[in-house]
Amino acid sequence: MIETNRLAKVLTIREHEEKDAQLAHAQSVSSFEKLAKNLYNLLKKKEKMEELYNEAMKRTTAVYQLREKADYMKQLNQDIIALQEKVNQARKDMKNKREALTSAHIEVKKIENIIDQRLLRHKKYLLKTEQEQLDEVSSQQYINQKLGE
Repeated sequence: MIETNRLAKVLTIREHEEKDAQLAHAQSVSSFEKLAKNLYNLLKKKEKMEELYNEAMKRTTAVYQLREKADYMKQLNQDIIALQEKVNQARKDMKNKREALTSAHIEVKKIENIIDQRLLRHKKYLLKTEQEQLDEVSSQQYINQKLGE
């Protein structure tokens, strides 16, 4: 039973690590979602700006307005590229956190299985010992009964 108590302490530590991994994973997912939403919004802006630019090209528009729209689209493209890198990094971080969470969960399950196996083995040992004691008592009663006859 002492071994089980030690394992229970280890299990508590591993469960704490698993909770920490869950929290880290949830934070990484939230960060990824925030960045992805920002990227989506930038892409929508770019799409709208391209439509406006194409419409301006079809009609007579001052050159400076076309240049402003082209410069704005160029800036949007740079922002999109930078944000895509951040989103990809956040995706990698989220994947790593998910793997860490999975690993922590596996460790918890391993220790729980070890504890269960040891408790089962101890229970079988107690039942066997109890059965041997009952057999011994039964044998003694039988011997006493035979001697008393």
